[in-house]
Amino acid sequence: MLAVADPISSVLGIKASDPLSLMAAVEHGLPLAALDRVVHAVAPADNKFAFRIVTRSTLARRRKTWAAAKQDTASRLSAEEGTRLARLASVWTMAVSVWGDEAAARRFMFEAHPLLQGRRPVDVVLENELGRPVVEGILGRLQYGSAV
Repeated sequence: MLAVADPISSVLGIKASDPLSLMAAVEHGLPLAALDRVVHAVAPADNKFAFRIVTRSTLARRRKTWAAAKQDTASRLSAEEGTRLARLASVWTMAVSVWGDEAAARRFMFEAHPLLQGRRPVDVVLENELGRPVVEGILGRLQYGSAV
């Protein structure tokens, strides 16, 4: 049986076989490539979506540092940014599993939902950690055929 971290790690493009190693990777600082992978998967047509996770100026500075010195810790995401990204990757992974393909999962993530008081699931997830279980609850009910 696969550990919970495996599908999330795959979306992030990192090696973490269990939740504790995923936590350690986030604390150490996820690479910018993880941000690029998740952004491309979740919002491929939105070239500003990454700024929902890292501010524009910070991301530009980190990309410049990364290009100049590769492997510099300044070119990694902070623990807070990495946590936000991993949270999004976790819900994205579940949405793709429930809906069966990325296009349907994307529609779910970016359309207002009545159980979220008309808010979009992606916004609820990115707002703070408390939003993730709410969206996962909706996905769980969809997965198991309950009314949503």
